Amino acid sequence: MKFLLVGLGNIGAEYENTRHNIGFKVLDALAESSNIFFSPDRYASVATLKSRGRTFILVKPSTYMNLSGKAVNYWLQKEKLTADKLLVITDDLALPFGKLRMRGKGSDGGHNGLKNINQLLGHQNYARLRFGVGDNFHKGQQIDYVLSSWNSEEEKTLSERIKLAAEASIAFGTMGLGQTMSKFNGL
Repeated sequence: MKFLLVGLGNIGAEYENTRHNIGFKVLDALAESSNIFFSPDRYASVATLKSRGRTFILVKPSTYMNLSGKAVNYWLQKEKLTADKLLVITDDLALPFGKLRMRGKGSDGGHNGLKNINQLLGHQNYARLRFGVGDNFHKGQQIDYVLSSWNSEEEKTLSERIKLAAEASIAFGTMGLGQTMSKFNGL
């Protein structure tokens, strides 16, 4: 069985440690713990992880956040996968820092990466793992907030929260959506 795990983020050193790049960070943690490496490929950096009899294609789009759908659509087709085998990992302003929420479908919630994926796939019926980044910003400042670095308080527990999100991503393929939601949602 094969699954596509897509971590959303922006390429470039200036975005590397920003809240908006949490999808990249979760996939980086998976790759590091499995001693695998990303290689540049079409519309993305890609790595393949094997775990518990499953194959996970890890995709970090190189299209920038607002055009993430281009990479998602391409890799679903290339790997001949249906949307039920797709998990998109993204930041979420509506969740407190570090909280996880997995859903089997849903709206874009104002997230431009998800909005573009929905447009290019033509539906919203794919799983997403939302990683809470909090909402500690003034009205109208959300773009600056998500493109800023983690604060010192967040840094204290960030790696443990990323590790938990990485575990949830693999569980999606090994345990299934329902059990993964029961185990990880709200943690």
